[in-house]
Amino acid sequence: MTSKINNNHDTLEIAGREFRNRLFIGTGKYPSAAVMSEAVKSSGSELLTVALRRMDLDSGDDEFISSIDRSKVLLVPNTSGARTAEEAFRLSKLARAAGGGDWVKLELTPEPRYLLPDPVETLRAAGLLVKNGFTVLPYINADPVLAKRLEEEGCPAVMPLGAPIGSNRGLRMRDMIEIIIEQSKVPVIVDAGLGMPSHAAAAMEMGAAAVLVNTAIATAADPPRAARAFDMAVRAGREAFLCSGVRSSKSARASSPAGDFIGWLQDR
Repeated sequence: MTSKINNNHDTLEIAGREFRNRLFIGTGKYPSAAVMSEAVKSSGSELLTVALRRMDLDSGDDEFISSIDRSKVLLVPNTSGARTAEEAFRLSKLARAAGGGDWVKLELTPEPRYLLPDPVETLRAAGLLVKNGFTVLPYINADPVLAKRLEEEGCPAVMPLGAPIGSNRGLRMRDMIEIIIEQSKVPVIVDAGLGMPSHAAAAMEMGAAAVLVNTAIATAADPPRAARAFDMAVRAGREAFLCSGVRSSKSARASSPAGDFIGWLQDR
C-alpha cells in the first residue's frame, strides 16, 4: 500500500494521484442532485463513483454531474450493470470517449439477487482494461487469491466487499479482508455493505487504505449529516491504525497497579 505520512499530512496514493480524504462515495440513490452535492461537501470526499448507464459524463446539462466540482473531486465511472468482460470493456471505452477519463471502477455482477461480483469475468476484464491504458479499481468478493491476481494484472488497488451491495450489514467478510490487507502491495478499499460509521472505522482500524460508501449515506434521513459521520469515523479509524500497538488480554489489568500504590503510601 502506498501512503505518505508527514507530520499531520497522511495521504493515500493510487496510480500517482494523492488523496487526503480516505472516504470515497458512490452517487446512486440520492433523492436529488442538491442533496448529493451537500453530502459530498460534508464528507470532504475526493473520489466519487458514477454508474455509466445512469449519467451522461459529456453533458453540461446532467444535473448530477454539473453539481460536482471536478477540479477537486475525481469522478470515476463504474461498469455497474455489466455482466461480461466484453460489456465492461465497451462501457469503459464509451466513458473515456465521453470525457470520463482513464479511471474505471470495474463491477461485473451478473447474479441479480445478491449482486455478487463474477471473479472470472472480473479478472478477464481487468487484464483487458489495463492493457488498454485504464486505471482499474476492481470490485470483488473478499477473495485473497483473486485480489493478488488482480494486483499482478496491474490494478493499482482492489475493492473487496464487506457484505453484499446495499445490505448495510457491515464487515461480514472481516477475516478474508484482513488476509487481503496483509498480502496486498496495493491499497485495499473496502467497498459495499458498510451501513454504519462504526463499520467504516473498523475497516480502517484493520488497515484498509480507504472505504467506499453509498447506500448508508444516500438513503439516510439526513445524507449530509451521515456523510460527516462517516468522514469522522474514517479519520478516527485511520488514526487508530497509525497508533496501533495496544494488545488485548483475557484478564483484567489495572490502569494503576495496587503494588505501585502501596509503595507510594509506604514512602510517605
